[in-house]
Amino acid sequence: MNQELFDKGLQTRREVLGTEYVDRSLREADDFTRPLQEFTTQYAWGDIWNRPGLGRRERSLLNLAMLTALNRPHELKLHVKGALANGVTLAEMREVFLQSAIYCGVPAAMDAFRTAREVLKAEGAL
Repeated sequence: MNQELFDKGLQTRREVLGTEYVDRSLREADDFTRPLQEFTTQYAWGDIWNRPGLGRRERSLLNLAMLTALNRPHELKLHVKGALANGVTLAEMREVFLQSAIYCGVPAAMDAFRTAREVLKAEGAL
């Protein structure tokens, strides 16, 4: 493991997803899941999320669209919260999900709206 990238990723991951969630994920990792937590923190959050070229806000918008396309509601919940932290507005989220309806299908967009609304209400954004 590249400790420098892991530490950088851990900081980014905490800033986007929240310290409580990230620390709980790492704390609850066992011998089976720990390598995935380390890989995700180092590679996704340490390397990819910190690359030049796109800011966190743009990466959040992309994640909302991709997670909608892949129908990954658990991850979408995390990234709706992260998108708020990265400055994505409700209007922008709505547009991402509407655009997804065209390219991913209406059922995927409906699930994304439903999932996002649950998080937005819990976060006090709606």
